[in-house]
Amino acid sequence: MLRPMDEVPTPIRRVIQAEAIAWLAENPPDPGASVITSMPDVSELGGHDLAAWRTWFLGAARAVLAWVPDPGVAIFFQSDVRHGGAWVDKGYLVLRAAEDVGAHLVWHKIVCRHPPGTISLGRPSYSHMICLSRVPRSSGRRPGPDVLADAGAMTWSRAMGLTACRVACRFLREETATRVVVDPFCGRGTVLAVANAMGFDAVGVDLSPKRCRAARSLVIGDPEKVALPA
Repeated sequence: MLRPMDEVPTPIRRVIQAEAIAWLAENPPDPGASVITSMPDVSELGGHDLAAWRTWFLGAARAVLAWVPDPGVAIFFQSDVRHGGAWVDKGYLVLRAAEDVGAHLVWHKIVCRHPPGTISLGRPSYSHMICLSRVPRSSGRRPGPDVLADAGAMTWSRAMGLTACRVACRFLREETATRVVVDPFCGRGTVLAVANAMGFDAVGVDLSPKRCRAARSLVIGDPEKVALPA
């Protein structure tokens, strides 16, 4: 079990190479844990057609929501995709999974990936950032903006932007008792690095050995020196 932040001078980071859903099933959460994650789309799950991926995505989102302890929240950062001529709204899928398990919507933000007014035919110019809780809770004293004008710099092509990560972590710091940020689909570790920089312990899980190595070594500078939306 990871220690509370006030007992460690340097936040801890653990990165585990494992299949995310199996890891969640085998590892009960720290009572002070919350999740920030981006789940893979159909292009990242080899061998899955759209219907099989949709079933997997809904099951994975339900598993994340079932795993989060009552004091914590789960924040999903997801970008819609166009696949086989169909528009896949991943924001809808996250909320559908929440409805299935009786989770509650705390807030739903839109994060611009490109300037407003940009026309994009392949992928939308925005992402969803959705905060859910197993128990009813207010949106907080300082819930922040509903629309972020910029996701922020990306550490790799599929990363969650740094500004979006900081907004999510700031909510956890100011409005919850979270001590440990968990990303069960951590990729190269952007969420973990920002969480550490903001004083949280962090746990990441990824199936790729290469991404796990990158996630262990990624360091983000002091987030407090970068302006965030009011």
